[in-house]
Amino acid sequence: MTDRSLRALGLDGAPAELPLTYPGRPVEEPALLTDGRLLPLRPAPGPLGEWRVVTGMASGPAADPARSPGGAGPANAASPSGGRPGAEGRAPSGAPPPGAGPATEPALDEFLDRLGAARSGARRPVLAVGSNASPAQLHHKLTLRGTDGDTDGDTGATVPMVPVQVRGIGIGCSAHIGRHGYVAAAPYADPAARHTLVAGWLDPAQLAAVDETEFNYRRVWVPGGAFPMTLPSGEPLGGAYLYVSLHGVLADPATGRPRPGGGDQGALLADLLAASAELRALLGPGPERWVERARADEAVRAEGRAVFHRAGWARSEGLPELDHE
Repeated sequence: MTDRSLRALGLDGAPAELPLTYPGRPVEEPALLTDGRLLPLRPAPGPLGEWRVVTGMASGPAADPARSPGGAGPANAASPSGGRPGAEGRAPSGAPPPGAGPATEPALDEFLDRLGAARSGARRPVLAVGSNASPAQLHHKLTLRGTDGDTDGDTGATVPMVPVQVRGIGIGCSAHIGRHGYVAAAPYADPAARHTLVAGWLDPAQLAAVDETEFNYRRVWVPGGAFPMTLPSGEPLGGAYLYVSLHGVLADPATGRPRPGGGDQGALLADLLAASAELRALLGPGPERWVERARADEAVRAEGRAVFHRAGWARSEGLPELDHE
C-alpha cells in the first residue's frame, strides 16, 4: 500500500511555520489534495470533474471513502506506473496502474461526492505565484479553523491542484514583509513571461478562508483571453483568480526591472540586506535574524516596507483592476 501523505511525498512543511523554506514545494503534476494526502489526477479532454482520481493501488477500506468509517476519505492511493518517487517531492504522472479501471479511478466529481466536498462546478480556479502552490501551505491555511463546517478540517482542505501553463504573468516579490517574516512572491504583467503556475480549485468557503490570509493582496479575475492559460489536457482555461499585492512589486536596483520572486528565500533576504544599510540595521545581519525580528514585531515589518519605498524599489505590477469574473 503506497503512502500518499504529504510527508511521505516530501511535500510537508508549510512555509508559514518554516519561513526560510518559502514558497515551499509545489505540486508538479495534477493531484487532489485531501486529508493531508495527494491523490493523482489523470487529465482528459472535457471538464475537470470528469478527470479520473487514481486510487487503484490503495488497499483496505480507506481506498473507498464511501466505505470508510464516517466517510473520512482515502488514506492512501496509487503511485501510478511511470510516476516519480515521492522522495523527489513530485506528484506521480497520473498514468494508470496495472489493472486500473472505473472502480479504482472514479471521476473527480464522483469522488468529491463521496467525500462530501463541493463538486468542481462549484469551485473557482485560483492561480498561485507563491506558497499557495504548496499543498502543505494550502492545507495549513484551510485547516487553521476548518471550512465547510468541518471541525477536523479534512473535507475543508480538499482541493484539486493542477499546474497550468500561463502567458503574460511574471513572478516578482511583493514590496512588503509578511507576518511570517518572509518576502512573498507577487505577480506582475509581463507580455514575454511564460510560467507554469499551480491552480487550486477552491469552493466559496475555501476562497473566504484563503482571502483571510491574503490581507496584503487583492483577489482579481484574470481572463484567459488576455493571459492565455492551458491545462495539462491541452485545453484552454477561460480565466482564474489571482492574488495581486497591495504594495506593488520590488524592483531590482541594478536593472529597474521587477526582482524575480518565488525562489530561494534566504538568498533573497541576503540580497536585500546587502543592498540597504537601513535594512541591515533593522533586520540584519542575516536571513535568520531577519525572519526572527520580522515575525515578532509588526512595527518592524512596517518599517521594512517603508524602507522599500524610500529606496524607490516599489513599483506597480501593471495588472488589470478586475475583481469579478
